[in-house]
Amino acid sequence: MRPGLSLRMHRDEHPQLSDQAATYVRELIMSSQLLPGDYIRQERLADDLGMSATPVREGLLALRGEGFVRLEPRRGFVVAPLTGDDIRDLFAGQALIAGELAARAAQAVDADDLRTLQQLQTELDRMSRKRDYERMERLNHEFHRHINLRAASPKLAWMLGVGARYVPSRFYSEIRGWPDASLHDHRTIIEAITSHSAEQARQAMHDHFVHAGDLLARHRDHRATGQQQPTRRTRRSGGANGSQPRT
Repeated sequence: MRPGLSLRMHRDEHPQLSDQAATYVRELIMSSQLLPGDYIRQERLADDLGMSATPVREGLLALRGEGFVRLEPRRGFVVAPLTGDDIRDLFAGQALIAGELAARAAQAVDADDLRTLQQLQTELDRMSRKRDYERMERLNHEFHRHINLRAASPKLAWMLGVGARYVPSRFYSEIRGWPDASLHDHRTIIEAITSHSAEQARQAMHDHFVHAGDLLARHRDHRATGQQQPTRRTRRSGGANGSQPRT
């Protein structure tokens, strides 16, 4: 997953402009490029995205419905509170679904599937040595996508895709530990799927998502406070490059 984990199930090839705006701001918030209390300047955001103010406002209204921003009188849109534990909760929900998909895939994969997963992981390792994080993110996405497709459970995959909107893939390389998580955790997942053990695959994928969420939560806490802070809950660990926002 980004860093190291790409959790996105589907990439919309023709998203609405308002969806693009919402995705952009959501990633800025999830990656802590924007912090709680920050004012979002709609005109500047529209300029950054190369679109008019109308879809930007629509996107921000959608984020208000998700609880990511507030609309305050005479101030406009302001980033709402988001804690490290909020992030962990989002990933914990995804972990349950992703784990079930991996369990089903483990019982359905064939030799060609296993070869594909290993090839993707080998290429991911190679891109890591080259520090090509953009390519790593795409390979990470393909790794998870292949597993999820083999599960042949489209409704579960759709539910995971909804949760994957909260993964700030644009900032993959900036989340400390994410690239390493993909390299380390994926190997455990491959081993479990190769053994066709549904339970081992479920646990390996679940742990991978929880690990990713914990790394992102730690990143959020570090950006918010300027130093690493202890978190209220301790959970198991292990296991995009974008321009600076002007909003």
